[in-house]
Amino acid sequence: MSRPDWLRWAREVQAIAQTGLAYDPPVYDRDRYRALQDLAVEMMESLSGADPAAILALFDAQTGYATPKIDVRAAVFQDGKLLLVRETSDHHRWTLPGGWADVNLTPAENAVKEVLEETGFHVNVDRLVSVLDRDRAGHPPQAFHAYKLTFLCSITGGAATPSDETSEIAFFGEDDLPTDLSINRTLPEHLHRMFAHHRSQLPPDFN
Repeated sequence: MSRPDWLRWAREVQAIAQTGLAYDPPVYDRDRYRALQDLAVEMMESLSGADPAAILALFDAQTGYATPKIDVRAAVFQDGKLLLVRETSDHHRWTLPGGWADVNLTPAENAVKEVLEETGFHVNVDRLVSVLDRDRAGHPPQAFHAYKLTFLCSITGGAATPSDETSEIAFFGEDDLPTDLSINRTLPEHLHRMFAHHRSQLPPDFN
């Protein structure tokens, strides 16, 4: 699934507006950056059908220099099977545990935290296996540009425990992966690639 041109244009306009506003510009320039932000909202609303008020609120929440967001995921294996969770916020579809990175934590610490919060398992991060541009990996379009980091992890303790974010936790073999995936978060080819990394000491994937 490729990123549509209109989304790239709307993101670029929004990023210019956000970055410009971050540097306390003179009043006339501030008005121009606000006009650019309004244009980005109009572009995204017109072509996505989303509520313009919701888009504006999303953009207004972004401050400072515009940079890609970071999504951290954990590929946790036990007895050759991969740990997946049902994501309550996406109709209980399956995905690798993970989420947006939190400040003051390293990427690996974020992975450990997300696994514990979503599954109840304590894990050790063994190695980084992929750093991918979310758009170019084939995920559906989203409002903001993001990088996806995935770590290979091993369980050190804990027990399977669903959370507010997850309704079910299970391990799957490569031949019996679920078809109802949360493709905003995880794609079938990404899961198969995790099995390949688990089997062999491959270099990290990146684009």
